[in-house]
Amino acid sequence: MKGRILRAVALRSFALVFVLASAWHAQAQDVKTLYPTMAPLDQYLIPDRNAEIALARSAAPESISRDAEVMVLGRHGYETVMKGKNGFVCIVWRSWAAGIDDPDFWNPKLRGPVCFNPPAARFNVPLTLKRTELVLAGRSKSQIFADIGTALDRKELPALEPGAMCYMLSKQGYLSDRDGHWRPHLMFFIPLTEPASWGAGLPGSPVVVAFTDTLERHTVFLVSVAKWSDGTPFTMDEH
Repeated sequence: MKGRILRAVALRSFALVFVLASAWHAQAQDVKTLYPTMAPLDQYLIPDRNAEIALARSAAPESISRDAEVMVLGRHGYETVMKGKNGFVCIVWRSWAAGIDDPDFWNPKLRGPVCFNPPAARFNVPLTLKRTELVLAGRSKSQIFADIGTALDRKELPALEPGAMCYMLSKQGYLSDRDGHWRPHLMFFIPLTEPASWGAGLPGSPVVVAFTDTLERHTVFLVSVAKWSDGTPFTMDEH
């Protein structure tokens, strides 16, 4: 997209990614000074468990999320608090779901409600749990990504399956200091491929952005949709 810069603001495997303004590089430097290291753990936690359950479920339409498994973040990692019936898993991502170069990687304000379909859950939930385990163990950002790479090499984490996708339709999410909840979208997880093969980022394309995650060995495509999970329409005034 001419005159704009694509910036990934979420887990490169799980991906909270956005189209940012041309001044992004200067802004990114400012954010890096705001969040150079991990904040105290309490700042990443949601004290009200029921509030976190509701936030996680807001990622997808109620017809999907009501029968999904729900996981919440505690002091020892994510844990299942609601058993599911349909194979979907809903959680609230924290900032360490972002890519290694993302300036929001340690931003304690970030909350990314996401609901994975069954193939995506089998791939992404173990990755999320592993990242969180490493964060809580006090590993540095570079160590976290090195450890994830080693786990993938040793096949200690599941391989990506066909059909993996997720919903990110929550109005209540907070995906970056600049973009707030951004816009409702679906994410599709594909083995490494060229984003151009989907027409990502071209004028008028609903595939608003894509990125290739070489560290976690897949490509993520974000497809914009017209409505939030509660059925209300998205307007550009909200962005």
